Amino acid sequence: MQLNNSYPLTFDSWDISELNAIKRVIKSNQFTYSQNVYSFEKMLANFHKSKYCVLTNSGSSANLIAISSLFYKKSNPLKINDEVIVPGVSWSTTYSPLQQLGLKLKLVDIDINTLNIDFPLVEESISKNTKLIIPVNILGNPSELPKLKKLCDRKKIYLMEDNCESFGAEIENKKSGTFGLVNTLSFYYSHHISTIEGGAVLTNDSEIYEILMSLRSHGWARDSKKNKKKQKEIYKFLYPGFNVRPTEFTGAIGAQQIKKVDKFIDIRRKNFDYYQTLFYNHQLFSIQKENGKSSSFSFIFILREKYKNLKKKLFIHLKKNKIEYRLITGGSFIKHPSKKYFNYKIHKNLKNSNYIHDNGFFIGNTAKNLKNNLIYFKKVINKFLIDQNIK
Repeated sequence: MQLNNSYPLTFDSWDISELNAIKRVIKSNQFTYSQNVYSFEKMLANFHKSKYCVLTNSGSSANLIAISSLFYKKSNPLKINDEVIVPGVSWSTTYSPLQQLGLKLKLVDIDINTLNIDFPLVEESISKNTKLIIPVNILGNPSELPKLKKLCDRKKIYLMEDNCESFGAEIENKKSGTFGLVNTLSFYYSHHISTIEGGAVLTNDSEIYEILMSLRSHGWARDSKKNKKKQKEIYKFLYPGFNVRPTEFTGAIGAQQIKKVDKFIDIRRKNFDYYQTLFYNHQLFSIQKENGKSSSFSFIFILREKYKNLKKKLFIHLKKNKIEYRLITGGSFIKHPSKKYFNYKIHKNLKNSNYIHDNGFFIGNTAKNLKNNLIYFKKVINKFLIDQNIK
């Protein structure tokens, strides 16, 4: 980790325990999913106080099978052309499965302070065709999950959390990733825990769990608990499934990472507190307002209206000083060419989503003390203020 004169976007969270886990898998000669995967699934479920967990090869794949599973419920399944409410800001693979499965998107703007979907707008956007709401917990920050769950229960609408960026966050003393009928996680390299690639779906519903297990592996009956009890043909195919299975490496590495995750998040939060101290009420930027208890994926900066014309100069300045940065999540849905392939409509407008797309960015957080990195970043920003004659 560089402590001065640079600020990388991502940091490694592994130590010798992950490397030894990989060696044990190699020595076992069992590489396709088996006991290491099952063990990690149990650990993930226990961490979230959920009944079931299905591990996948990525968070994007977790989204795909989570949404797909709702089409195969015996009672009130999703159908093609059903309406799904989603935020205007998310990663592309929150949206892609909805298009791939023939669903209609209704885009709702974000709250400019929390960057999560705006709850009052969600309430007023619901129509008779709304069958699913997907809040995305942006960069460690929980959405208004208790309110959304109550709303969905009252309206008989499915709730699915995309919690891929917010592992370990909490709201009202409950972990994010546990409020929906299905909820997804990601373990990509830069995330709170990393298996290089990897993801998972959490649920408390036994029917959904059986469907997810089948969808993960070709749609076959082989992994079904009901099938094993009845000893049916293991190559019977129940659903039009996928192959999004993890390997034993994913399970073995994940088991080591989750043992350390509470410590990881504690360090991230200390870094987050220091970031807030340094940049609270800053003249150049606004920063993300915490909702609940953030697990702090990253540090967010949004140029204030009067300085948005300085974005290009600022980015040149950051690059010159070896500070890596990135667009907030995936930015606004409608700012990307892929929108032309979707069946979507916008509730009112996406003013805030578009603003943060054009005028926001983030820098990295990790499970290491980043005080010196943040001090360096602040010095770089102070130099920029001087250069631009901003007082």
